[in-house]
Amino acid sequence: MLIDKKVSNFLDELASNSPTPGGGSVAALAGALGAALISMVGNLTVGKKKYEDVEEDIKKIISSSEKLRYELSQLIEEDVKVFNNFMSTYKMPKETEDEKKVRAEKIQESLIEAAKVPLKVAYKCLDILSLSKEVAEKGNINVVSDAGVAVLMAEAALESAILNVKINLGMIKDEKVRAELSSSIKEILLKEKGQKEKVLEIVGEKIG
Repeated sequence: MLIDKKVSNFLDELASNSPTPGGGSVAALAGALGAALISMVGNLTVGKKKYEDVEEDIKKIISSSEKLRYELSQLIEEDVKVFNNFMSTYKMPKETEDEKKVRAEKIQESLIEAAKVPLKVAYKCLDILSLSKEVAEKGNINVVSDAGVAVLMAEAALESAILNVKINLGMIKDEKVRAELSSSIKEILLKEKGQKEKVLEIVGEKIG
């Protein structure tokens, strides 16, 4: 699995002429990194006397961020899987009309699946944005800058994931599916708006 590789090996594969891993996996990885940073800030807060009044809140944050880190780590691999499946549909036979019909249907099915994975990434990144704000407010002030980095990673991941939904969206023919995906994108972007700025404002005030 990609998540088990050394960073250098992952980067080598990313830079190669292979289409996978690509932007979708990078989006999921960026989200996972943001989640991991939230966990780090939390773990450097728990057990500190100065923050004992928020310790239970911080523990809940860590639980949520660790769940998101795991889920996004899995989506790194899932993105590769659905893209490879999409590419394989183009190799299906197309000699007869029936074969052409089956091939076209499979291509559309795989496109929809390929759009759903980055959409999941984007939704999970919304949760990371929210957790970033909470940990910036309540977490150890000595590592508050890491809460800022977490929100920047989450926003980059979210925007990157949306791009990967959109590129598949353009090839999907089912109008109902297109409408549902477009609606989800609008919902995500509406919820994302201003979140990064709020977190960076909190971080800036605490850094001084």
